Amino acid sequence: MIQREHLATAQVPGGEELKLYRHDRDHMIVLGHNELMSTRKWGSEEALATMAFDRVRNAKAPTFLIGGYGMGFTLRAALKVLPANAHVTVVELVPEIIEWARGPMAELTAGCLEDPRVQLVMSDVAPFIAGAHADYDAILLDVDNGPDGLVREDNNILYSTPGLRAAKRALTADGVMAIWSAGPDPTFIRRLEKCDFAVDEVKVASRSNGKGPKHVIWFASKR
Repeated sequence: MIQREHLATAQVPGGEELKLYRHDRDHMIVLGHNELMSTRKWGSEEALATMAFDRVRNAKAPTFLIGGYGMGFTLRAALKVLPANAHVTVVELVPEIIEWARGPMAELTAGCLEDPRVQLVMSDVAPFIAGAHADYDAILLDVDNGPDGLVREDNNILYSTPGLRAAKRALTADGVMAIWSAGPDPTFIRRLEKCDFAVDEVKVASRSNGKGPKHVIWFASKR
């Protein structure tokens, strides 16, 4: 039997410890007993990008902001559907995540970070969003387990009323914010609506073959 191999550890600034494991050809990033992401389950991460693009496909030169690189499934899915004149900003807080992408998981990464449409920014995405004004056709957030911060308490600001209002200012008039979550959250939907977003909740299978547990993506657009 092949044992799971611990490859590396990273400390999230102001948060918890992440561990990278390999099992046979699969990789997984784990926090405590929680598997945050895995190369075995990535369907909803891809849907975050493709479904967002479906909602802004009329933009002449789409500008995307992706909060959290993770294992790059969302970025690679976005690059597949976006035109050559698109621009994608990826904001990642944890340096080791990018080191792992270019090291142990380089085969999976497939050079996506070197795509000429991509700008990588090492930063906390919340103040990055707060400094933007009508800059993005789509903001894609997958920085934690959803609105309830698991990895880092400071991530909660993204899902707070001030954070949502900042994201609204950062979107173009016809832009959309897409938010990934491990599960539903009616309270968060009401918060989005109080910030004058129109909200579409979509449940997506965690695996690309339609199987596995269902994750939730909220698509929030300006009313």
